[in-house]
Amino acid sequence: MTYNRDNRSLFVLPSTQDHIQGVLNAAVVFVMYGDYECFQSANVYRLIKVVQQQLKVSFGENNVGFIFRHFPQVQIHPHAQRAAEAVEAAAAQGQFWQMHEMLFIHQQELGNGYLVEYANRLGLDISQFLQDLSKGVYVNRINADIEGGLRSGVEAAPALFINGIRYFGRWTVEQIMAAIVAAND
Repeated sequence: MTYNRDNRSLFVLPSTQDHIQGVLNAAVVFVMYGDYECFQSANVYRLIKVVQQQLKVSFGENNVGFIFRHFPQVQIHPHAQRAAEAVEAAAAQGQFWQMHEMLFIHQQELGNGYLVEYANRLGLDISQFLQDLSKGVYVNRINADIEGGLRSGVEAAPALFINGIRYFGRWTVEQIMAAIVAAND
């Protein structure tokens, strides 16, 4: 299979299969491909949270959406794949965003023991959590995210799409806000 590395459009459109904060038909929908062990992914996530708050003031609560998709870079981040699986195992118990936040806060501590500790802090069923991880239940889901990212021209995390168009600007609130204004004109 070949990939268009120059692609600027999102290949896999947002859907109910995604983990989303907000709504799919929002005026502004961010799709981020990220890696839980990647320092820059954590920074971009925090930046998007600030932008979301500003947009909610401008556009209203239901006009901003944020989707996170997995893009673990296992060649440089040995814990990224397992962290992504842990988030999916938490999602199965209704705790995706809580685990997502926890892993970005503690991204220097993503070994298996830490993942279990975080699951315990969130009140997850640890037996089910461990069973899901040991069976690799969510590997296909993560691979589908990676595949969609590759088809959209993503080569490394973080990668951000605003309303389906790849963002290549500087990682600042002002630059992202300007890109949103341009996308909505």
